[in-house]
Amino acid sequence: MEITRENALSLFKKHNSDVKHALAVEATMRYFAEKMGGDPELWGFVGIIHDIDWESCINDASKHCNIAPQILREAGVGEDIIHAVQSHGYGACTDVKPENDMEKTLFTIDELTGLIITAGLVRPSRSLSDLEVSSVKKKWKDKTFARGVNREVIIKGAEMMGKALDELIEWTILALQPVEKEIGF
Repeated sequence: MEITRENALSLFKKHNSDVKHALAVEATMRYFAEKMGGDPELWGFVGIIHDIDWESCINDASKHCNIAPQILREAGVGEDIIHAVQSHGYGACTDVKPENDMEKTLFTIDELTGLIITAGLVRPSRSLSDLEVSSVKKKWKDKTFARGVNREVIIKGAEMMGKALDELIEWTILALQPVEKEIGF
C-alpha cells in the first residue's frame, strides 16, 4: 500500500466510524516528525491508522493492537508500520517495545493528545488557541480530570524520547491548534 494520507483515511474508515482521535494523532505525529527529522507522510500515516482495530476490540481492550497486524497485512501495509502500530500498546496490550523515534512518539502522544484535547474542551473559550502548558500541567495534577488518560505512559514515553514533559505538551498543543475544528472543537 502506498503511504498516503488518503490511503490511511480510507483504510481507517473501513474499520472505524470516528476519525477525530486519528486526525489528532496524525497532526501531532506530523508536527513531531518535522521537529525531529522524521518523514511527516510516514508518521502521519501511522498516526491515522494506529487504532485501526479499536472498534473491533471495544469489548475486550486486551485485543487492541493484536488484531491490527492482520488487518494491515491484508491491506498490504509493511511490517515496519505494523510494528509501530503494535508498539503504541506496549505494556498495556502488547509486549512490542517502541524502538525508533516514530514509535516512541506515537506511544507518548497517543495519551497526551487526549489530555490536551480534554483540557481545551473545558476552557471557557472551548479552544486550543489560548491553551498554555501551565494550564495542562495544572489539569495533569488533578487525577479526576481526564481519568482515562494514563499519565504514567506519557511519563514513560517522555523518558524514552529524552524530552521534557513541558516540551512535549507545548509541541502537542501547537500541533493540534490547526486541526481543532476537525477534531471536535
